[in-house]
Amino acid sequence: MAVQSGVYRGVSAQDRAAQRRAQLMEATLAVWADAETRTTMTAVCASAGLTERYFYESFRSLDDALTAVMDQIATDIEESTRQAADEAGTDPSARVQASIRAFVELLVADPRKGRVAIIEASAMPKLRGRRTELLHHFAHRAAEEAHEMLGLPRRSERENAVAGLLFVGGMAELIAAWLDGTLEASPEQIVEAASRSFLGLYG
Repeated sequence: MAVQSGVYRGVSAQDRAAQRRAQLMEATLAVWADAETRTTMTAVCASAGLTERYFYESFRSLDDALTAVMDQIATDIEESTRQAADEAGTDPSARVQASIRAFVELLVADPRKGRVAIIEASAMPKLRGRRTELLHHFAHRAAEEAHEMLGLPRRSERENAVAGLLFVGGMAELIAAWLDGTLEASPEQIVEAASRSFLGLYG
């Protein structure tokens, strides 16, 4: 749907559309993470306080909105972990711990992000493909970061894929159990265990 041109109360049409998209993204996250609410376009629009007309201004379908939320969470994770590693200095162990701690802290600050990206997305057939793509992306990033943080020689593509998926897949299961409450552990215990795992795989 085309965005109307013009300025209203000092806000351009493009900015208003961006604000509505942000509202819908937040509403999609809130509805999707709520186990007691069925994830529908109607529920998302009601949560955002917007009509379906504005939903279609930003997204082609509900799956499109869900995928956009997943992608935004992945971006948040990648940016926060990279920044934390860079701020930790040059010590490899400190960089690994800082990166994983930033990931865990992001989930502590907003558990909904971990729930939808790790737990809920796996239950939706149309999103499993994107979830798998993101897991492989982070597996590749894990291998790259091992080389950058630990200064290790680059392994073969197959070795990197095996080690990366082992780490990322293990982290996904660990976080899922933690968020579900079936695993009792402090955030620091999660960080310590995951850091040892990463260093063990690549160190």
